[in-house]
Amino acid sequence: MSASLASPFRAVARLGLIPQIVIGIVLGIVVATVWPDAAASISLLGEVFISALKAVAPVLVFLLVMAAIANHRRGQPTHIRGVLLLYVIGTLCAALVAVVASFALPTTLVIDAPQASGQPPGGIAEILRNLLLNVVDNPIHALMNANFVGILAWAIGLGMMLRGSSETTLGVLNAFSDAVSNIVRLVIRFAPLGIFGLVAGTLADTGMNALLDYAHLLAVIVGCMLFVALVTNPLIVFLTTQRNPYPLVFACLRGSAITAFFTRSSAANIPVNMELCERLDLDADTYSISIPLGATINMAGAAITISVITLAAAHTLGISVDFASALLLCIVASLAACGVSGVAGGSLLLIPMAASLFGISNDVAMQVVAIGFVISVVQDATETALNSSTDVLFTAAACRAKH
Repeated sequence: MSASLASPFRAVARLGLIPQIVIGIVLGIVVATVWPDAAASISLLGEVFISALKAVAPVLVFLLVMAAIANHRRGQPTHIRGVLLLYVIGTLCAALVAVVASFALPTTLVIDAPQASGQPPGGIAEILRNLLLNVVDNPIHALMNANFVGILAWAIGLGMMLRGSSETTLGVLNAFSDAVSNIVRLVIRFAPLGIFGLVAGTLADTGMNALLDYAHLLAVIVGCMLFVALVTNPLIVFLTTQRNPYPLVFACLRGSAITAFFTRSSAANIPVNMELCERLDLDADTYSISIPLGATINMAGAAITISVITLAAAHTLGISVDFASALLLCIVASLAACGVSGVAGGSLLLIPMAASLFGISNDVAMQVVAIGFVISVVQDATETALNSSTDVLFTAAACRAKH
């Protein structure tokens, strides 16, 4: 009897990670629908999984980047400059797609929601100031608070200082880096259970009824993100590599977007992306820096959210927006999105700053932000999936670029 019960579990264990995650998603939906009381308890699995990823990510980034730079030898090719250029182009294109979609499919909101809590940033200058302060953060504080800009700065600095060290020193550094990487692999093996808990808990807690009131707004945002993921990004990759981009695009969506959708955290998805880059056989010196950096500054999804919701507010209030102003919004949304990881509340709290371009008061803008929080179950999940999968996609494109 026990053997017959164990055989299905052995069959599932032999499947790859992605099929196991899909099974976890289906089981989570079933449990949330049939037994919602149990789903609330099962959500603990998801919370533990996200906490484990968030705990290991800062240490992984710090050691991996430091080891990669310390072991780097002059003459070895790196592709960081190309990755950064793709990040900028991708974010600007995403904002432009959002503006075009907002003009083609204008959205009207019923602004009677309560104001959202949180303090939005005062402007681009404040965001850039916060980024600069994050760079010079205390390294212990940066590790404790998952300040990846500060972690990267210290890892790069220490890595450069350790260049030319003895083989013994480099060996110890590499041993620590490998040990943390092995812990990450162990955590990722539990992704199916974690996502099972996340799906069950989310559906049992929020349901989908609240989303129906804002279906049009949500459809425009998600539609823009799908267009960027399946059309704009592949075009950028094709122009960079001169190859069919879709095998790489779908590999990144399968390997990164699925977990990012349910964890809703770019920081938590860093270990997953590192693992995917290794499977894609990318240059470790490149992805050890570009992946954590992308989790901070590559924010195409955030640029879409900011642009669509800001223009929806302007349309609701009858404010006429010309094309020049829309282009300015693209630039502001792209710059603001690059600093979104340092702002509590994510991209939604950057909307008042963008709305101020059209003379929308902060009171009205914060009501719009409250609507954003209602749809954030899907909006934030899709945004994170796009952001995180694009980190790997553009890293791979830069490594495989035709020169």
